[in-house]
Amino acid sequence: MATTTGLLSVHTPPGVWPVPAGGQDDPVPTPPPADVIEPHLHANEVQTRDEFDQQLATGRLTGLTVQGLRLDLAPVPDLTGVEVTGTLFVGCRFASREVGADLVRRGANVVPPFSGLPYPTQPAHLYSAEELAAGFVEGGFAGMYDTRVYEHYRAHGGALPDVKEALGQRLHDHGVDNALADATRAWLTEHGPQSVVGIMGGHAVRRGSPAYRMAAVLGWELARADRLVVTGGGPGVMEAANLGAYLADHPAAELTAAIDLLATAPDFTDHQRYTAVALTVRQRYAGVPRQRGADAGWARAGGLAIPTWLYGHEPANLFAGRIAKYFSNAIREDTILRLARGGIVFAPGRAGTVQEVFQAATKTYYGTDGVSGAYVFLDRAYWTRELPVEALLRPLLAASPFGDLSATIHLTDDVREAVHLLTT
Repeated sequence: MATTTGLLSVHTPPGVWPVPAGGQDDPVPTPPPADVIEPHLHANEVQTRDEFDQQLATGRLTGLTVQGLRLDLAPVPDLTGVEVTGTLFVGCRFASREVGADLVRRGANVVPPFSGLPYPTQPAHLYSAEELAAGFVEGGFAGMYDTRVYEHYRAHGGALPDVKEALGQRLHDHGVDNALADATRAWLTEHGPQSVVGIMGGHAVRRGSPAYRMAAVLGWELARADRLVVTGGGPGVMEAANLGAYLADHPAAELTAAIDLLATAPDFTDHQRYTAVALTVRQRYAGVPRQRGADAGWARAGGLAIPTWLYGHEPANLFAGRIAKYFSNAIREDTILRLARGGIVFAPGRAGTVQEVFQAATKTYYGTDGVSGAYVFLDRAYWTRELPVEALLRPLLAASPFGDLSATIHLTDDVREAVHLLTT
């Protein structure tokens, strides 16, 4: 079989489809089936003590997965007469080793918490800023939970951990996956996937700079428009966006005052002062935001941050309402982009931000996670001259198997225009 592409005659063996001139991806779009990427609600998972006590009252835990519960705390449950064949206990603590051994003898599977780890192997909920900062008052930056986990991570191989550490990290990240699905379920049910907006940009942007203030106003405006702001949980643009969402129920003047206070410690490499001022701002503007529907409080009190201990040398972003912190950076990056179906704002950034642009574009091109929202590039000159990403991105999305998607790309220098694009 022979085909001609331009001036080149190509001979293909029998049974092999010729590759079109446009590239090998063009004949068949390749998104995975919808059921592969949709969050699943697993009815057999028990994640709270109340759920556990209700199941225990039936006398049967058969086939359930019990995750990360403190079953060594009063009232300590009596498990001796309970049917546990096929029950999986992951990361649970029992009153004694004999309790766990007895469960195994009666047909349960028990994966106990790993000893010597400073983090839970099956976290039952997403982190809060208070949890990541725990220990700062007593021991400074080196004593806070977030830093201690990072130092442990480094000491046990970093991104290439030993076997025990790898298992602990994988279990931890699976627990974060579950907790994230639980935390976002009510929001997505009420507001839909198009209400989640990602904000990406440079981690080295200094507090108080024009770019920082722009990102903070953006987060403030979006949260006030009932959008769930999602960031990568780092400093710079990411912290600014979560800060804006954190103060969404405060007047604009208080957002400006908070930024001015943060600007007294502008550089994240000064870990101690950077963290101390963030905690001061949190304390000064603490309060319970007014509730506006299902679980809207935390969306208007910081939104969501999804950081990683791979970048644990950067101080924790303490302004998100919920923090899904992973060990795996690959899972973390994919999760941010999967959630941000209401559009993504790309503020100026370097290699990491550009990587995120094209990682997101791959999902949009193939429709991997469904319909994408707007791609809003803040700072027209930056994205057309300094890093001319638009020149490559627009023809790429125009050639999507789902039609011309180039109209999703927008460039602007105006935060309010960006908000309008993402909320209408």
